[in-house]
Amino acid sequence: MQDRVFSLLGIAARAGRIAAGGFSAEEAVRSRKAKLVVLAEDAKPNTIKKFTDKCSYYKIPLRYYGTKEALGHAVGRQSRACIAVTDRGFAESILKYELRESAGKGGGCGGNENQ
Repeated sequence: MQDRVFSLLGIAARAGRIAAGGFSAEEAVRSRKAKLVVLAEDAKPNTIKKFTDKCSYYKIPLRYYGTKEALGHAVGRQSRACIAVTDRGFAESILKYELRESAGKGGGCGGNENQ
């Protein structure tokens, strides 16, 4: 599943539909431009708490995928702990793919439901 999510994040990055990195992603959340926030599973506890709280407050879905290195590589940058997807279509594609995968395996989504 992660390969597909990374692929969608890469396409969104090339289309200019992401905010990558802590400051940019936080600003996208605060301005309500973020439609989905993706955090690295190895993000620092302070980063996780900050984005969990902000996404919960602004009602923005939050998911965890891969490592900081993998997220950065997916969007053509160095290590990134968080990425905000600013396009509704890309965000919905990632979330729909995630739902298809978890339905097919009969398990949970492995992310945080903040909708």
